[in-house]
Amino acid sequence: MGRLTLDELNSSIKKREIDTVILAFPDHLGQLMGKRLTGDFFLENNHANCCDYLLTINIEEDPLPGFKLAGWEKGYGDLLMVPDFSTIRKISWQKNAVIIICDLTHEDGRPVNIAPRTMLQNQSNRLSKMGMKGMMASELEFYLFDNPYESVYSDGYKGLVPSSPYPIDYSILNTGFKDDVVREICNQVSEAGIPVESRKGETGVGQYEIGLKYSTPVEMADNHMIYKNGAKTIANFNGNSITFMAKYSDSDAGSSCHIHSSIVDIKTGENVFVSDGGESEFFKYFLGGLSLLASEFFIFFAPTINSYKRFSNDSFAPTRIAWDYDNRTTSFRIVGEGQGFRIENRLPGADANVYLAFTATIAAGLYGVEHKIGPPAIKKGNIYVDKSLPKVPGSLKEAAENFNNSQIAREIFGDDIVDHYVRHAVLEVEEYEKNVSEWELKRYFERI
Repeated sequence: MGRLTLDELNSSIKKREIDTVILAFPDHLGQLMGKRLTGDFFLENNHANCCDYLLTINIEEDPLPGFKLAGWEKGYGDLLMVPDFSTIRKISWQKNAVIIICDLTHEDGRPVNIAPRTMLQNQSNRLSKMGMKGMMASELEFYLFDNPYESVYSDGYKGLVPSSPYPIDYSILNTGFKDDVVREICNQVSEAGIPVESRKGETGVGQYEIGLKYSTPVEMADNHMIYKNGAKTIANFNGNSITFMAKYSDSDAGSSCHIHSSIVDIKTGENVFVSDGGESEFFKYFLGGLSLLASEFFIFFAPTINSYKRFSNDSFAPTRIAWDYDNRTTSFRIVGEGQGFRIENRLPGADANVYLAFTATIAAGLYGVEHKIGPPAIKKGNIYVDKSLPKVPGSLKEAAENFNNSQIAREIFGDDIVDHYVRHAVLEVEEYEKNVSEWELKRYFERI
């Protein structure tokens, strides 16, 4: 419904139905960055340049040192934003506008290998060479507040009013009170050609989840990013705000981004996790790779300082690496049956860069398949109390060290990618460690 071909877009611009073309790419932090072109300019120039520092800055957009891609010593040159015209979508939350997801290349046409979308494309191409494709879905949770972003900023992030006064997991009554906002998000996202399956309350006070229909990895990641961007914009237009932080407060549940994965044979359309009505060896090896490499690739599941506040006992966020059938205390929950048989990766938080989380999931699974790595023994019951199992990394610093020291990560992704994302994590940790928090002031100002 909201998808357009390039010819249809050009025609809509000439008819003055579209006057704004948003060219956007996902950065290393999971944000959409780019430019708004006028329709007339797009007809003449359907690509754009951007500064190469956009993949090396922090979330405050401070230029950071120590990156191979860009720096002051290199003069901060340009990258090319090359539109993927299969992603053109009309978005109703921006007037007379379409959005197109772009790939990043160097000015000589070489792909930017550290760009998240390129990384995910590379893993999808590995599957294609095997005659397979991934099917993935991201269950993204968020908190909805009765404060617009402008007042959130001006009030110093104090006085946040959750959209419900109590937990609303599966509640029909209370979620109906704020359904105008959440419903509008669902409808406008659907109109943009991103299929929405459902919406529901979650375990937190004012917490929701909107479920998007599964798709192939790159398309699913694109849908996820456009939805996330649109949800914030639509909420703000309605006098609300949304956060996708992994843990926005110490007293409320964290927000997750559970990733559902299966692999399909391109020729037959059959789920290769299933064989003769049972589990295939491919599935077991894929699960084995995920289990083996979860801690080494953890930086792509939990990329921020805040990510690690989510992992606590009895929280529905996993604290140990384990798998089981339909067990929400595990890292990898096996669900579905028949063609819907799949792995739910419960490690990522809502703050994960979905392109990188998908990349890590596929790469780890394929490593298990290629090296015939069986999964560890299944674990039943309450995984939170099983101290025999390996714990998830406890901090961004630990996750960065794991990724930096992983020979498998360097073998799969290459030194440039590993060094780039480790450098970001190291700089973020350094910035955090020199920051004096409100917690410290309250605890020590008078009494120490």
